[in-house]
Amino acid sequence: MTDDAPEIMMLSTKTVYQNRWMTVREDIVERRDGSRGVYGVVEKNDFSLIVPIDATGTVYLVEQFRYPVGKRCWELPQGSWEEQAGVDPLELAHGELREETGLAADEMTYVGQLFEAYGYSTQSCHIFLARGLRPLSTNLDPEEQGLISRGFAIETVIELIVRGEIKDAATVAAFGLLRLKGLL
Repeated sequence: MTDDAPEIMMLSTKTVYQNRWMTVREDIVERRDGSRGVYGVVEKNDFSLIVPIDATGTVYLVEQFRYPVGKRCWELPQGSWEEQAGVDPLELAHGELREETGLAADEMTYVGQLFEAYGYSTQSCHIFLARGLRPLSTNLDPEEQGLISRGFAIETVIELIVRGEIKDAATVAAFGLLRLKGLL
């Protein structure tokens, strides 16, 4: 391989598992130095994460049972539409906010994009700050049975993060990014 060759080149790929939420593939690769290896890659649709804050400074979180870790967890509203790849992140943010919290936002500010775990997954997270909140009704998916939404003071959410009670990486990263950008 030459110096202008890609750092890693895929030689072959095969799907090893697939369902409506993800595809897991195994790629045989060759590195620039000629050595070969295997990469397991999880392909998932991007998701939007929303930081809904009302005029009083209340942040709305959702709590739901997260099966992989076997417990209920507080986090910011977030999600993807598994049946539709390439959905506009802003449209997705509006939809997920209403679906999970029963709120609509007059103003959605794009904060940034983060990768969830780019060492093995293609999925990224688009973060939005939602303001001008007004109540509507929730529209939960079957997987979201038992989901509740509740408002917290910003300081309380920060305390929950610091104490390790909120462990959702996307929620913690979004709060940190908003703080670093002076939006929170």
